[in-house]
Amino acid sequence: KVPLITLSISTYNLLAAVTDKGRPYLPSLSSTHHLPTFISRMSSNGLPRRIIKETQRLIAEPVAGISATPYADNLRYFAVAIEGPSETPYENGIFQLELFLPSDYPMTPPKVRFLTKIYHPNVDKLGRICLDILKDKWSPALQIRTVLLSIQALMSAPNPDDPLDTGVAEVWKKNEAKAIQTAREFTQNFATKKD
Repeated sequence: KVPLITLSISTYNLLAAVTDKGRPYLPSLSSTHHLPTFISRMSSNGLPRRIIKETQRLIAEPVAGISATPYADNLRYFAVAIEGPSETPYENGIFQLELFLPSDYPMTPPKVRFLTKIYHPNVDKLGRICLDILKDKWSPALQIRTVLLSIQALMSAPNPDDPLDTGVAEVWKKNEAKAIQTAREFTQNFATKKD
């Protein structure tokens, strides 16, 4: 197996981060001189041009409040971090997600799930997300960027009328203030950095 980027151990340790699954990824490729090598390795790994272009754009033009970086050991998996939108119960939280591009992408949607626990009617306890563009409203014209922006928007506007977690949805409908408070507590407990 050919390494993605040739780095000394000390340089790797400076650049690398480890997800909670123990998979290394490079969080700041756009700020290093290794980006051309990285893109070259993507091409040599047989990835479709579409995935390479989308990845290049995600790295070169990051979306505000969202980072998405491919894993070094499998360029179809992305480590995603979404900042909780302001004026929501998720504000000040950093939510980790995993995004996977299936072999038939873009004909089928990416698979995305929250790794960080979140109290939200459209996200179940396993982190799966109820979002129409991840299911029947998917179109090959959509991109990874669109999916991530849609998830960020869903965090701003939970929809208890189309839930994935019916228990959370019931609380949201019957006592929205309580649901929002619980969502804030989840954010504090699971989505904020501990010193």
